[in-house]
Amino acid sequence: MRKYILFFTLLLFTFSTKINAQANYKGGEFLKFRIHYSGLNAGFATIDVKDVTLNGKSHFHIIGKGSSSGAVRAFFKVDDLYESYIDKADFKPTKFVRNVVEGSYKRHQIYYFDHAAKKAKVENKRDGTTKTETIPSDAQDLLSAFYSLRNADHSKLKTGDFLNENIFLGDETLKFKLKVLGRETLKTKFGKINTIKIRPYVQSGRIFEESESVTMWVSDDDNLVPIKIKAGLLVGSLNADLYEYKNLKSPIKFTK
Repeated sequence: MRKYILFFTLLLFTFSTKINAQANYKGGEFLKFRIHYSGLNAGFATIDVKDVTLNGKSHFHIIGKGSSSGAVRAFFKVDDLYESYIDKADFKPTKFVRNVVEGSYKRHQIYYFDHAAKKAKVENKRDGTTKTETIPSDAQDLLSAFYSLRNADHSKLKTGDFLNENIFLGDETLKFKLKVLGRETLKTKFGKINTIKIRPYVQSGRIFEESESVTMWVSDDDNLVPIKIKAGLLVGSLNADLYEYKNLKSPIKFTK
């Protein structure tokens, strides 16, 4: 189950393409997603955006939290905290915190990025060790990758386009690829929303093969907020739906 949680986090928090000069999000934004596993209410995930100063530079502080609940928590406890500090000058991460409990799997790490040197220092808080890894100059973390999406021009995303991302996970860089499948109108609790339908892929041999059924829908507007995710797992299914949102920089566009 742990590997599915990690991949689902990638789907929920990740999608990226060429960015604009200004962010399409702002401090004070809040997103909440409801998670279901094989028809059961599995819990919620939230993402907050704050304006902060780090190392004398203006940053976005992104805080992502996820936890299991109900019957799912009874057999698989999840309490995840992710924090990303994104430099407003270039939209690259400066610092990333990963503090997760997923069943018996526990990790508490802090990454410090040096993009010019193509290095990242990783502090493991549980065993007190520190290591330095080589990274691509465009490396993102789980949260900063998602917020790269928010700066994209949605009108330029065409059916058949492939988008690529390098996501650093502490001991490896995951090559993440997404394909634009087209556009659909989804009926949600908020109303009908025009969306872009996307198929995410990961490296062969990891959690999913390319033939697996994993689909996500993001709003077809400046927000590019994930509206819905469906993932057919090897055992069961995992789904997420946007449950609540506040303080978006641009209003979500609804349709009749």
